[in-house]
Amino acid sequence: MLLMGPDKLPDVAHKLGAAWRTLKKIQERVESEVREAIPDLPSTGDIARIARSPVNLLNQLADRVDAKEAAAATPVAPESTEGDSVPLVEPIVGPRPKIQNTDESVLPPDPSLN
Repeated sequence: MLLMGPDKLPDVAHKLGAAWRTLKKIQERVESEVREAIPDLPSTGDIARIARSPVNLLNQLADRVDAKEAAAATPVAPESTEGDSVPLVEPIVGPRPKIQNTDESVLPPDPSLN
């Protein structure tokens, strides 16, 4: 206010508001074009959460893979003819260990590199 004076302040505020609205419109247009091209893209809020906590993203992705593997591992009974019997064998699949979020920025040295 001291640099512009009280007479120019409303004009500057109006120009700043118009510029902000223009930037928001550009952002919305770019986001809608990207979402058209990539429909499975997570929401902007989800992307911000992922950027803040990548370990949670890795755990969620591992859970999705586990769920897909479990769905694919569901045995389907083969068609059998009379007298044939085919036992169904289910694969042994255990849960993946969760990645722990630690504050340590240095990993222990890999002994295979020595």
